[in-house]
Amino acid sequence: MRSPLTHAWPDLQAQAQQAGQGEPLEPQAYRLAFADPEFMLRPEARGIRFQLELLKPDLGMQAAGVHHTIVVYGGARFIAPDEAEAALAAARASGEPLAVAQAERALRNAHYYAKAREFGRIVARHSLQQTPEERFYICTGGGPGVMEAANRGAHDEGMPSVGLNITLPHEQHTNRYVSPHLAFKFHYFALRKMHFMMRARALVAFPGGFGTLDELFEVLTLVQTRKVKPVPIILFGSAYWDRLLNLEMLAEEGAISPEDLALFRTVDEPAEAWDIIHRFYRQGDAA
Repeated sequence: MRSPLTHAWPDLQAQAQQAGQGEPLEPQAYRLAFADPEFMLRPEARGIRFQLELLKPDLGMQAAGVHHTIVVYGGARFIAPDEAEAALAAARASGEPLAVAQAERALRNAHYYAKAREFGRIVARHSLQQTPEERFYICTGGGPGVMEAANRGAHDEGMPSVGLNITLPHEQHTNRYVSPHLAFKFHYFALRKMHFMMRARALVAFPGGFGTLDELFEVLTLVQTRKVKPVPIILFGSAYWDRLLNLEMLAEEGAISPEDLALFRTVDEPAEAWDIIHRFYRQGDAA
């Protein structure tokens, strides 16, 4: 039996077709409220948009049987080793010193991509041996770089993975390794970060920029303040994080408690990260 609301779909299609022809949508008081994009995009409807952006991915993941995720954060600018090698060869051929220096840096950091991909493989291999209800799904921001690598690792093993992408001023597309039925797009960072945490059973932060730091510190704060249950929080790449963070100083100055330094672990190998997560749940630490 068709929903009595299905007549709104042709209305929306007609509006989209009209907009595609370059004709502005005419205001229409009689249009159904939820089928009226002008109304839905008004500032006063922001709360409704919050609810929809919370609900749509939630229903999508429920339908797909995604109950547990391992969230992988990391920079969008770290590329695959083969791409980095090709870029370096092209830069050297150009003879431009700045291009060569940038390509050498990209190649130096390409191992983060390789290790994020391997981590995705490890998680997928384990999960495929579990019942559907117990599987861990890789979940990333859906973009390029480290995010792509983790999704790619799961894809290598034939395991679905989640991408929570965000609209940005410079267009960012979901990487091709995210499972299409688990590729979600967000406008609001706050709702996106909420979805990162809703099913998270562990968080692994690879090197990254402001976005990675924002996501990492929000998770640390939620666990520290007991707004969420403790989960393994892992920083991947000790050389990177040791240069970037001096959290011991916060404890020395009394800004955090010394025990807060135990909220996270630092590792350098994908298998080590997985071992921490596996032992956490095998030993019942999450109870």
